[in-house]
Amino acid sequence: MKKKYPDNIVYNYDTDEFDAKLKKYPTSVSAPSFKPLKVDKGDSIKANKYFESRMAEIKEAYKKLVEEYNWTSLVYESTYSFQPLVGESYYLYQNKNKDLFLSLISPYEWKMEYLGTFKLMTNGKWEKMA
Repeated sequence: MKKKYPDNIVYNYDTDEFDAKLKKYPTSVSAPSFKPLKVDKGDSIKANKYFESRMAEIKEAYKKLVEEYNWTSLVYESTYSFQPLVGESYYLYQNKNKDLFLSLISPYEWKMEYLGTFKLMTNGKWEKMA
């Protein structure tokens, strides 16, 4: 006959060992209470607001990224006969034939169809300044 332990001792008679540490639930009087969590349904509204605002931020960042890509592509597709320097400002124009070209001449110095001022960044991206 096997030895009988008191009820407050967690002993597994099948494996013949003390296995309180292996249980997924509290096994002593001093353990924290074991109750299911009460979920407040109002928290779902907070969560939805968080996800909606986060989605709006991501959409805004995506729109900005697409705009930066389009401007950079436009400048690289334009014609220019000089080597642009990083950090310098250049001016994008459109001539009468609707061809785009990059120039060092500011829009105040002549009358051409001005599209914007761009600065070449260190990562190769053209940033629209004005």
